[in-house]
Parts: sequence; structure tokens; C-alpha cells
Amino acid sequence: MEMNKKIQEKFAALFGEGGATYAASGRINLIGEHTDYNGGYVFPGAIDKGILARIKPNGTDKVRLFSVDYNERSEFGLAEQDKPSQAWACYVFGVCRETLKRGGKVAGFDAVFAGDVPLGAGLSSSAALESVFAFAINEMNGNGLDKFELAKIGQSTEHNYCGVKCGIMDQFASCFGKAGSLIRLNCKTLEYKYFPFNPKGYRLLLIDSCVKHELASSAYNKRRASCENAAAAIRKNHPEVEFLSDAKRVWLDEVRDNIPEEDFLRAEYVIGEVQRVLDVCDALERDDYETVGEMMYQTHFGLSRLYEVSCDELDFLNKLARRMDVTGSRVMGGGFGGCTINLVKNELYDDFVKAAREQFTARFGHEPKFYDVVVSDGARKLPANA
Repeated sequence: MEMNKKIQEKFAALFGEGGATYAASGRINLIGEHTDYNGGYVFPGAIDKGILARIKPNGTDKVRLFSVDYNERSEFGLAEQDKPSQAWACYVFGVCRETLKRGGKVAGFDAVFAGDVPLGAGLSSSAALESVFAFAINEMNGNGLDKFELAKIGQSTEHNYCGVKCGIMDQFASCFGKAGSLIRLNCKTLEYKYFPFNPKGYRLLLIDSCVKHELASSAYNKRRASCENAAAAIRKNHPEVEFLSDAKRVWLDEVRDNIPEEDFLRAEYVIGEVQRVLDVCDALERDDYETVGEMMYQTHFGLSRLYEVSCDELDFLNKLARRMDVTGSRVMGGGFGGCTINLVKNELYDDFVKAAREQFTARFGHEPKFYDVVVSDGARKLPANA
């Protein structure tokens, strides 16, 4: 592996021989969008793109890092006041601090790391970075923290050191990922279950629109508020409804006249999406990828028309996929730009990529980017000879 060789050479040049190599992955979410903060299901998997880190204890109370991608060094202590100035180094510092807060031991170490997760494509390179260091620090220091705690360390790092109030899905997928499996995670109870994902005859393709519209953060907050309003209205009739995901579709109809139409549409999407995740899980157990694909199209329709978080570029790619008989396609992530995720039959793949490149460029004036992804293992230590 080219990246591994580069890391090992840089590590030897900076810090000498020895050390071990760890990996953690970015993630996709096949279906289950905007359900996490509504207490519903998400359905992620780790992918074959991530972060590799070569790490060795250095016998001091300092961490010395080198980022191959930024071509920068950083050095910091392990006390709260030692937070580094570089944003990328804050992720590693945060993982160290969050491990210490949980009673874990963190000895000083040297590390060189690099990644091949495309930045800005919604594949959670930050979660991969957190997870690789959380896993390595846990193992090197014999802390014995379980994978859930490692995922929470990554999430708390985002909250407390990077200023992002994220849910747990990205770090969960990066820690728990398993080749050939997607993971259904209940965001309310944190119960999870693996489902087989071996789409023989199909490929998973991400098409990055290379746009990010400015609406994203304010629109996210508005939609979250709409969901909470709808859940509160339903709760008056059905006190057991803690989150919108607990509600039945008919219960939403009962309160239609009591809430703004916008809140109704947002809630209609979420309640439908929770069911679609379950339908996809059932379909995968039957090896029925046509149903999986149809659910993906339904999700895109809901995100575009009911939740209104799509944009012209993403709708264009989705409609093109439907016209070309691509099995499934939808916007992936928060919306307003980013990627579509596509389930494409092998025999259609080349024609679809060609058409998407040509037609998208003609319409929007820039080329999209294409990423093949394979569902793979999450955080792990690589064998010495890898």
C-alpha cells in the first residue's frame, strides 16, 4: 500500500525505527438521513478510504505529530492548557484529553499520519482521524475501553475541542465497521445490528457535486426545530412519543391542523425514513438489491420535496440516475450540496459515469468527482508486515 510505505518512511526519518501502524475508516450512510436527532435509525458502514497512522510511545509527556497531508508538525503536552494552534492537531489533542477524562492512561507518543478520505465529500475524515488515535491510544496504554467508549471519545472531541455538535453515527461507523456488513444503529437506545451487504454485480459510487450551499447550518437548525414542534404536538395525544421516530404516520395526521404545513412535511419525511431503513434491512436479508435501490430513490424524493435539503445539482444527478436505470440513488448527508450515493449495476457503470461527467459539466460548468467505495473494516491495528 503506497500510503503506508510513505508514512513508514516519513516516520523513520523523523522519529527513527519502530512503532506500529493503525487504520480507521471514513463512512457512508446507505439510508437513514436526518433521523439521528429524531431518535431514529441510521444505516452506515465503514469504507475502504480512511486514515493511517504510524505511532510509537516516546517516553515523555509530549505528543509529537506530523501530518503528511498538511506537511506540518505539531507538538503539545497533555494538559488542558496545551491545546495546539493547528485545527488538524486539535482532533488528536481532543482524543488524548477525552481518554484522560475517562480515567484512561495516555503516555507521550510520536506519530505520522495520512489519509485518502476525500475532503468535503461528507465521508467523515474527521471521525476516521479521531477513531484511529482513540483505538491506538487505548491499545498502546492497555486502557481496555470498549468500542462504544472509543466512539464517544471521538464525538466528545468534536463537541469540546473542534466546535461541532455532531451525533455519534460517524465515529460509531468508523469504530464498529466490518467488511461486508452495514450497521443499523438505533440513535435513541444505541442498540445496533449488522446486516449483510455483498452487492455482487453492483458497485457503490459516490458522485461529488463539488458544491456546498451556504444554507446548510441555519437550515439544519430550522428543520430540527420543525421536527421537535411536530413531536411535541403528537405528544399531547400520545405521551409515549419521546422523539419523532416514536410516532406513527396516522398520529401525525391527527395534528395536521395544529402545526404549520412546513413542520408537517418535515415530520412526514422523518417518519417515512425510519420505516425505509427497516425495509432496506429486510431487503438485504433477502439479497433484494432492487428494493434497496427503490428505497434510496424514495429517500431522495423525501429529502428534496418534503425536507427540502437538496439542490439543483443533486436533483440533476438523481434524475439522471433514474433515467439511466441505475438501481438506486440519493443525496447522502445533510444536503445543500455534497454527494449522491448510487447503487449501480456493473454493466451500466461506465456509461453512467460518462453521462454524469458530460451532462453535469454542460449544465453546471464544472466536473463532478467520482469515488468508488467498498464497505470495509473499521478501526484496527495493521499486521507488522502490511
